[in-house]
This record gives sequence, structure tokens and C-alpha cells, in this order.
Amino acid sequence: MTVGTQELLLSRIRDVPDYPKPGVVFKDITPLLADFEAFTAMTDALAELCVRHGATKIVGLEARGFILAAPAAVRAGLGFIPVRKAGKLPGATLSQAYELEYGSAEIEVHAEDLSAGDRVMVIDDVLATGGTAGASLELIRRAGADVAGVAVLMELGFLGGRTRLEPALRGAPLEALIKI
Repeated sequence: MTVGTQELLLSRIRDVPDYPKPGVVFKDITPLLADFEAFTAMTDALAELCVRHGATKIVGLEARGFILAAPAAVRAGLGFIPVRKAGKLPGATLSQAYELEYGSAEIEVHAEDLSAGDRVMVIDDVLATGGTAGASLELIRRAGADVAGVAVLMELGFLGGRTRLEPALRGAPLEALIKI
């Protein structure tokens, strides 16, 4: 991805101070999504990463990861699989609990959507602490598939997610279109 593309994407991300609580600067991607040129550039960059790393399927993490992963899957000619919060998928699922800063959470996937021989790229909007991404990698492997990598629009480096996610990646690449 070119520096110009990175600058375009970054210019369309709005800082919202004190959201969702005082002291936090929320990175709002809705202006990027509303801009056809920026949304297309992001989609193309994510699709190219999936192809380059040999993905055969793309997982999108709830909820904003769905918005990024689905068009990237279409662009790359690959299937899209949602990883959702517990209790949101009908039928048989695999679930994975993970720790949050204050408490825990659980995500699920339809196990039949993944199989041995699949190489799965995980896409999300932000890499913050790495908890959700790490849990998704465990789910993918438990379903019998391989991890092609993780791709995010934006990595918040000051939160240390890359370092925490490294062991779960097991050598798979972690790609961020923008690093903050």
C-alpha cells in the first residue's frame, strides 16, 4: 500500500475525544466508510493482503470487522465468515472465551464454515489489546483450519496488542494498514 493511500485512509478517520468515556480518544471510521474513494482503497488493500498471504476464506470480527471483511472477501473472490458474540449465531457453534481488561467475553463461529485445508485471514477494524483477535485465531484452529494472518485497518500501538497477539499468531503475519 502506498503512503498516499495510508494518508487518504488516515485523513478520513475522525478523532472523537472523551468517547465512550472521559480521557479516551475514539477513532471513528464512519467518515472513511462514507467516502467512496477511501472505502474502495481500504477494501482493495485488505483484499490484496488476503490474496498475498494465500487466504481461502476471510473471517470478520463483530461488529465493525464485518463492514471491512465482507467487501474485501468479495473483492478477493473468497468466502466470508462472521465471528460473533456468544448467543448470536443459530445452530451448532464453536465458542472461545477470552479475557478483557475488566472481565471476560466469548465469541462464536459456525464450525461447519471452516475445514481442514482452509487458510483463514482475520479482518477487523482496530487492533487494540489483541484479545478478540487472539480468541478468533484459537477458534479457527479448533475448527481445523489454518491461520493465513490477521489484517486490521488500524493498529493502536500504544496499547500493546501486537506483543500480546504474537504467541497466538504462531508466525502468521499481522498486517495493519495504519499504525497509530
